[in-house]
Amino acid sequence: MKIAITGGIGSGKSYVCRLLEQRGIEVYDCDAAAKRLMRTSDRLQQQLKALVGDAVYSADGVLQKPVLAEFLLASEANKLAINDIVHPAVADDFAASGKQWLESAILFESGFDRRIAFDYIVCVTAPRPVRIQRIVQRDNITPERAAEWIDVQMSQQEVAQHSDFCIQNDGESDLQAQIDDILRQIAINN
Repeated sequence: MKIAITGGIGSGKSYVCRLLEQRGIEVYDCDAAAKRLMRTSDRLQQQLKALVGDAVYSADGVLQKPVLAEFLLASEANKLAINDIVHPAVADDFAASGKQWLESAILFESGFDRRIAFDYIVCVTAPRPVRIQRIVQRDNITPERAAEWIDVQMSQQEVAQHSDFCIQNDGESDLQAQIDDILRQIAINN
């Protein structure tokens, strides 16, 4: 069985994943995996060099994030080209990991929902003011910048519509009870 957890920036999906891990459920972190693969995969490094140029890695093989970011932000086509290299590698790595649960902030935007046949998708949501406050505190940025980050992602309403379950992480709702309910429903249906 494959289960994805998604939600926009500041929704608290990583916190929900930590609660799952406290229950003994290992969750594959797509962001961490992408960073690891860009550091360690020879194939991925060769593909990125062919696309971006040799300067994307230093002579000793260290990813040059400013070079990658400059290329990525230069155009939508560049962003899509990078994604077409990194996302399939992450999907393959997840498939080889043996883990059932995957965390991805951009599950639908990245196409992971089409690359991997998920049995269930869980969306973590939170009210916009709560999300902004979390982002501001975590990343030490202005509320306006946090709002911009939220606005470039798929709306949480749209993500929720494509999901099987939603967890309301508003700082008041009982997360453990919501997780219990989802785990119970998944067990009943399988």
